[in-house]
Amino acid sequence: MSRWAVVGGGMLGMELARQLERDGHTVTLFERASQLGGLAASWELSGFRWDRHYHVVTPTDERTEALLGELELELRWVTTRTGVYGEGAHHSVSNAGEFLRFPLLSPLDKVRLAATLLYASRITDGEKLSEIPVEDWLVRLSGRRVTDRFWMPLLRAKLGDLARQTSAAFIWTVIRRLYAARTSGRRTEQLGYVPGGYGAILDAMGADLLGRGIDVRLDAPIDRVRADEGAIVVEVGPDRERFDEVVVTAPAPIARRLVAGLEQSEAERLDQVRYMGVVCASVVLSRPLTEFYVTNLIDETPFTGVIEMTALIDPDEIDGHHLVYLPRYVAADDPLLDAPVEEIRQIFLDGLRELHPDLRDDEIVGFAVSRPRYVLPVPVIGYAARVPAMRTSVSGVWTVNSAQITDGTLNVDETLRLADRAMAEIRSTSGRTPTGLSAAGEAAS
Repeated sequence: MSRWAVVGGGMLGMELARQLERDGHTVTLFERASQLGGLAASWELSGFRWDRHYHVVTPTDERTEALLGELELELRWVTTRTGVYGEGAHHSVSNAGEFLRFPLLSPLDKVRLAATLLYASRITDGEKLSEIPVEDWLVRLSGRRVTDRFWMPLLRAKLGDLARQTSAAFIWTVIRRLYAARTSGRRTEQLGYVPGGYGAILDAMGADLLGRGIDVRLDAPIDRVRADEGAIVVEVGPDRERFDEVVVTAPAPIARRLVAGLEQSEAERLDQVRYMGVVCASVVLSRPLTEFYVTNLIDETPFTGVIEMTALIDPDEIDGHHLVYLPRYVAADDPLLDAPVEEIRQIFLDGLRELHPDLRDDEIVGFAVSRPRYVLPVPVIGYAARVPAMRTSVSGVWTVNSAQITDGTLNVDETLRLADRAMAEIRSTSGRTPTGLSAAGEAAS
């Protein structure tokens, strides 16, 4: 039996810890925050608890469904609607008929856009797309007018100045996931959620970790992970603890800083991963805004889109309130990530009133902002050939993070699949027995 440490208590770290314990290892999980969950964590808003960021389950999220079944959690499916805001007006594009009547594109534009969606949804391997600029690929399939009028505003909203440096693999993965939300039989958009949100999922996973005997350490920020005389030492403040092997699930730039002794080439790979952060506002309202779960924005606004969570979940889940997410994706060094909350509130609420001029101040019940700096690794052109390896040059140290998701979008289902891939690699190559360290491990001061 080996003694393992997992650094990072998000969905990835928790699932890795569960599988390592299942394989017979002794596992300690370190999380710098006061709660588990990472990007999936929940918080208190206006008297209720819900997710910091918007999450949804699609019909092809089989790995997520399997986990929920294992945890004996209910998954509710809901038919949702999608909107587009452009040229100062809201438009529904929730079915084929509405799409055909969409006024911002010509009949030929709509045919080309529909053909692009269908073609992309049927591609099974996106490796070749990683070498093609996304704009060139979209122009070839959808035409210049559709690309400029429809695709590029959406890409710029998500990727900012990196939009034109991004490969076609990015939009392919987005299309493939969203297309799956429409069932082939009724051609309606089906999305799922768990009552209680991800807070309920994290509670169940946390209880499962403890039930397995996994040592969960909260409020435990890691300072360093280093090799020392046949063991791997994890440094937390003044404490030094020795393990046989360690998995670091922090984002690539943080993993680069935490792990000592990496070869220059792999350190450079971690440093070169470009991330988008997000400024995600949760706006609590006393009434709904629209009937759309997602409103895609073609007109320029201060945020990427409008996600009306209570068009998916029952408002009774959050004490009868209505919850709207306003995300804005920014570069990891964007000043907005450090701006005062009141400044963001002013900018975002002014933008929301542009879309909904009838929104009154007394209808805004609450406002909160989450600002993680490393959220979305951007698959720039040629990225597939520069993906950081999981097994590092420091024997016994692994780095596993979202930068290694190259054929999917960043979501919980892909995160769980990443954990499965990492475990397959660990099982096939791990197993060294460090000298000077007992099977049970030891603490060092």
